[in-house]
Amino acid sequence: MKSQAEEVKQIAAQLLSGMLANPHLYQVYQTESGRLSREQQQELIETAISMAEALITKAETQMERHFQHSL
Repeated sequence: MKSQAEEVKQIAAQLLSGMLANPHLYQVYQTESGRLSREQQQELIETAISMAEALITKAETQMERHFQHSL
């Protein structure tokens, strides 16, 4: 069974990958070179981690509710 930290890392990596693959992201972050600055990269990493943590919390809450209703 994975620890929550491992789950957060895995989900955050997947979210970050999806963000970076989205061409609209580069319209939001105006760059001359087409590359993100270190600060922009860090912002995206922090956003992906926050999103991953929120998704895990929401999933756990919904699983608990579902479990309580099935009793």
